[in-house]
Amino acid sequence: MKKWTKHKKQASLFFAMGAVASVLAIFTIHPVFGSLEHNKENYHTLTLNDVVIGKVSSLDGIQEMLLEEKSKVASEQEGLTIVKADFEYTSEHKIFARTTSEKELKKNMRDVLQKGTITFNQKAYTVKINQFTVTLSSKDDVVALLNAAKEKYDTNNQYQVELVSDNTRELNVMTTELVKVSKTGSNNPNVSSSMINAGICTVTDELSYGETELEDLYTEGLVELSFADAVEVVESYVKDDEITPLNEAIDLVTKDKEKNKIYEVKSGDSLSVIAENFNTTVDKLVSINENIDNAESVIRIGDELTVTVPEPELSVITKEEQMYNEQYQAETQYVDNDSWYTTEQVVRQEATTGERNVVAVVTSRNGNETEREIIHEEIITESKPAIIERGTKTPPTYIKPISGGRFTSGFKMRWGRQHKGIDWACPVGTAVKASSAGRVVSAGWASGYGYCVTISHSDGRQTRYAHLSKILVSVGQSVSQGEKIALSGNTGRSTGPHIHFEIIINGSQVDPFKYLE
Repeated sequence: MKKWTKHKKQASLFFAMGAVASVLAIFTIHPVFGSLEHNKENYHTLTLNDVVIGKVSSLDGIQEMLLEEKSKVASEQEGLTIVKADFEYTSEHKIFARTTSEKELKKNMRDVLQKGTITFNQKAYTVKINQFTVTLSSKDDVVALLNAAKEKYDTNNQYQVELVSDNTRELNVMTTELVKVSKTGSNNPNVSSSMINAGICTVTDELSYGETELEDLYTEGLVELSFADAVEVVESYVKDDEITPLNEAIDLVTKDKEKNKIYEVKSGDSLSVIAENFNTTVDKLVSINENIDNAESVIRIGDELTVTVPEPELSVITKEEQMYNEQYQAETQYVDNDSWYTTEQVVRQEATTGERNVVAVVTSRNGNETEREIIHEEIITESKPAIIERGTKTPPTYIKPISGGRFTSGFKMRWGRQHKGIDWACPVGTAVKASSAGRVVSAGWASGYGYCVTISHSDGRQTRYAHLSKILVSVGQSVSQGEKIALSGNTGRSTGPHIHFEIIINGSQVDPFKYLE
């Protein structure tokens, strides 16, 4: 019995020793257990560029290790290198877990970083014109591109393009340069240079014309050239396939493309006139302008329309001095009359045509004239201006005399004779309103008109309302615009219930549609 007890004690001792050995082995193989704290996140899974690179018990030193490996990978490349390194980690609590050794972790980092490396081997120059960009292989190509844009308008090569650094811009790798255009080979002491906002230098010959003959002071031709668009040239590193050949770049920059522009409607404009001026169609104008319903839509002075114009990516502004002889008209002089309406005017003096020699500066955009300024003139025969007296009062307006109704007949020939007004079919008893404020000059039966009302207005016009069923005003009564004056009917020479409406000017009926608002 004692012998058995002795063996039992020995077995228990061996078991305890084995358990201690196992625990010691766990501490050796799994370092996480050594840093275990109750409910603390002690196990971290590391991810680099969406790839799991290892598992650690502590994040200490991981960022420094990543930066070191990233620097090594970048230093092994030639040219401008971008190393993608999107690092993330997740943490959790574990009692027993295997971690990644430092050597293996560094190797995994390097493998992932090398796969995420982008190297730009080619130094290049990106030309930015508004929202357009093109990349060329050298500064010489950039200058050649810009020269190609201006040479069409500078046939004598009076201007040159050069790149000047913009030291106000701060970029880590790239330097920004601006475009400068200057006049070459000029010995004229009156020539001066001035930079414009986009970094573009323009030159203008400033001439003084005193008593000297114009021919002695004036040299016909180009006096100023500039780019209309802001141009920037940025040094960069790119892949070979991102560089555009020079000839292709010239086509992209100089060939016309349709661009939308805003046009303000002027006096004398119509949709057809605007379409012709911009070499397009009325249908195209309607399609690109949401505020125009159809080809018959009314446009007014000051309205803004979208039009398409052919323009290159880089527009060129030129100024030319021109000398010529012309017939001219002096500017019309107006004399305001506050007692007249704006529709009234009288010519007090007829204009006469004059003759003069002029020097003008003609401004053009891509060869199309945009402005002409006369800077000097010699009068040969003086022009006398036209003198016109005109009214300043706003004339009365005219509105439709009924609400609703169905249009049945206009101001036109009908049944072999002129129909002298317009008709709207409407139920008997429909309210008839004064088209404009005025004084009633007749109200009663008027033969074929049936019951009829005539109103005289302050601009000398009259309105007539016929075939009424009931008259609500009397002669001499003043009425306001829109005031109820009668009820429609079917009296006189009438084929059915309707209102007949006329506008009379100087005793003759005119088409009311030309005057109704």
